[in-house]
Amino acid sequence: MTTFVDRVELHVAAGNGGHGCASVHREKFKPLGGPDGGNGGRGGDVILTVDQSVTTLLDYHHSPHRKATNGKPGEGGNRSGKDGQDLVLPVPDGTVVLDKAGNVLADLVGHGTSYVAAQGGRGGLGNAALASARRKAPGFALLGEPGDTQDIVLELKTVADVALVGYPSAGKSSLISVLSAAKPKIADYPFTTLVPNLGVVTAGSTVYTIADVPGLIPGASQGRGLGLEFLRHVERCSVLVHVLDTATLESDRDPLSDLDIIEEELRQYGGLDNRPRLVVLNKIDVPDGKDLAEMVRPDLEARGYRVFQVSAVAHLGLKELSFALAELVAKARADKPKEEATRIVIRPKAVDDTGFTVTREDDVFRVRGEKPERWVRQTDFNNDEAVGYLADRLNRLGVEEALMKAGARGGDGVAIGPEENAVVFDWEPSVTAGAEMLGRRGEDHRFEESRPAAQRRRDRQAERDEAQQEFDDFEPF
Repeated sequence: MTTFVDRVELHVAAGNGGHGCASVHREKFKPLGGPDGGNGGRGGDVILTVDQSVTTLLDYHHSPHRKATNGKPGEGGNRSGKDGQDLVLPVPDGTVVLDKAGNVLADLVGHGTSYVAAQGGRGGLGNAALASARRKAPGFALLGEPGDTQDIVLELKTVADVALVGYPSAGKSSLISVLSAAKPKIADYPFTTLVPNLGVVTAGSTVYTIADVPGLIPGASQGRGLGLEFLRHVERCSVLVHVLDTATLESDRDPLSDLDIIEEELRQYGGLDNRPRLVVLNKIDVPDGKDLAEMVRPDLEARGYRVFQVSAVAHLGLKELSFALAELVAKARADKPKEEATRIVIRPKAVDDTGFTVTREDDVFRVRGEKPERWVRQTDFNNDEAVGYLADRLNRLGVEEALMKAGARGGDGVAIGPEENAVVFDWEPSVTAGAEMLGRRGEDHRFEESRPAAQRRRDRQAERDEAQQEFDDFEPF
């Protein structure tokens, strides 16, 4: 059974905002109590947060669909709906968040670092919040906005100071087990290590972490073996240690050729050329291994490497190696630029920035912008008064003026929103509605001819009024 996963695809959905409430206060002897509809609650966010106790993405491998809760709708009596609860997803330190195209959205390093992967929808305003001097008792409320949905990829890159790289069965797991308190699986067959192992080493006053990366083989950077799957765990390490097997039983291998092959794979993977390197000649407890180590050491030193001859089994040369690594780690930490406090930059919008655009596309004029698209999502198109309120907002924003400048005429099609999810209507130039345009609650006289449902309601009311008048005029014999 899989116990370690370092790459998953996650489907996250934030909560939807609750709808606002259209309500009128009713109380004995107070026939005109005024609007008292409450606002809808905000939808919950989906938040990724670094948790040091989490070391794998296994939970998201088994359950890749995650959704926050929705906001509750508002109620009468000025009672606002409850906000949806945020969904906090713990991730390991060193998790990188990417979109489906591979673009980095966030690099989560450090306990408590968080990223909002999906934003919850706004709650709709109730009619109490929409009341004004002109519209004293709105017969409508705004709808809650849907929450964001997003498909993201999580990649775990181990956060360690030192990475042990080398061929399978070179002794990396044995080395980390004796340098630290880590207890990795150790056996005498290739690819024993299937997951990166982390250990903590103390050398003098320096404490650093060391990672045992699963064995690399020729072609690892192109996907052979397990190399490509785990090479990402080397990226954050400050020091690379080549662990070379001096007692290999394979006749076509030797420490120098192993080093050349691993260096070529690291070069092809990219981004690791500036990391300091050490070479460890392991298994010198074997007589032939010690002889081979003595033979190749001068060649390695001639290439500029610091070489250490060790035996993980016999615990030979480990102290010198651990202090040498501590020295390099301390230097890397000292050379690392200090992180400056995040500076808050305020960029006010330009005075002439309308916040929307109008473009002509074939037979329609398309309006794009944050405010117009949000207002459309919040509108209940089954309510004439709500549609009239939307028309007034768009007019005040300057959409009608922009349509005229773009060449739109009465009856032309206007689409608000992206192509795949737009609201299309026939545009008729109008002026901002005044109090005289408002009829009964839920109606707007501008839609008398264009709203069949409203016309049917008026026809039925006219029939009832006519029947009532006939009844009042009836004189019994």
